[in-house]
Amino acid sequence: MGEPTGHGPDTEGATVPAGGHVLGVDSGGSGLRIAVARADDPAARPLATYASNEPVRIGPDGIDAGHLLSQLLPAAEELRREVGAVRFTAGCVGAAGMATLGDELRARLPAELATAFGVRRLALAADAVTAYAGALGQRPGAVVAAGTGMIALGTDPTGSGGWRRADGWGHLLGDCGSGAWIGRAGLEAAMRAYDGRPGGSAALLARAEAMFGPVTGLPGALYPRPDRPAVLASFAPEVGRCAADDAVADGILRAAAGHIADAAAAVCPPGADSAVAYTGGLFGMGEPLLAPLRTALAERLPDARPAAAAGSPLDGALTIAAALAGDRLTLPADLKLLQITRPAPG
Repeated sequence: MGEPTGHGPDTEGATVPAGGHVLGVDSGGSGLRIAVARADDPAARPLATYASNEPVRIGPDGIDAGHLLSQLLPAAEELRREVGAVRFTAGCVGAAGMATLGDELRARLPAELATAFGVRRLALAADAVTAYAGALGQRPGAVVAAGTGMIALGTDPTGSGGWRRADGWGHLLGDCGSGAWIGRAGLEAAMRAYDGRPGGSAALLARAEAMFGPVTGLPGALYPRPDRPAVLASFAPEVGRCAADDAVADGILRAAAGHIADAAAAVCPPGADSAVAYTGGLFGMGEPLLAPLRTALAERLPDARPAAAAGSPLDGALTIAAALAGDRLTLPADLKLLQITRPAPG
């Protein structure tokens, strides 16, 4: 599959191939995912993919661009050869922490990808933006992305507004309704039961001791750990399993659903054409969380249309890259959330 010879107009006066291939990257806490799609495929369906379970390191200067590139460049070259691409017309790199920790990525990636693959247009996006694009494409609405953490993002690409963000402030200051939030609330209920205080749950106490051992050892085992949010989130499924028969666990999930819906309502643009979707591993918990969430969303956003998430953040990265290649990108540019560059090879 070679590079087509037709050309389309570039917004800065140059030309870019009308077809060709695009590169999508999703970097998160569980590792790095890379995919290639046809630039002229409206659905940006992946032709080939790569996944690594090694998360990109975060250092004193933020996300480690060198570590990301050490994984990305050889994997992308392998994918390029697999699909028979000459180069990548455009690309999108979505990364957890891009908004606040992505300065080194913004400084290095455009030139590196231009040199290695001839990338003429590059989008550097927060993972919430690629989650939005994967779930809703370029439609107006709101997307809640929830796993260990939780963030809501909304926009109306047909209007003049930019991005609206709610939460995503980490497990100490926010991420309300997230896996870490649910897990922490469940473990608190277990400790209350151990102490004999009101609000405790004997069922959650039993689950906590089966999972972690005697709960008196939890503070010493939990507080020093750098992956504390993930450890807290690992208990969230236990809260879900108890919810059908335990009022305290059920109440935790109902409260979490309310927090998630509050965040969606804070960012969803007004209007009946707005869609609301949720994506991320937390929602694999199923009906114990989804049922109260549907109720909470209907109460807070009665005019918005619930929508099933069409794809993953990696799908969203490909969607943005393909739209960028074809001058079809309507999602709002933003220096931190969605930066668009047109790099020249170094």
